[in-house]
Amino acid sequence: MAEQRFERHKQAWTQDEIQKLHMLAKKGMGLKAIAKALTRTEESVKARAKEDSVNIAKLR
Repeated sequence: MAEQRFERHKQAWTQDEIQKLHMLAKKGMGLKAIAKALTRTEESVKARAKEDSVNIAKLR
């Protein structure tokens, strides 16, 4: 599998990204889909969601 490079490593979250995270989580999207939509790592999205007390759907 090719190594994926994240250009936005350790960059602060913008208000638009935070709003989009909240909106996508409310729609019931999974972690992978949200991370891809925001061009962030899953770990980054998970950490921000926890910080904001946002629940992300666990897809099976």
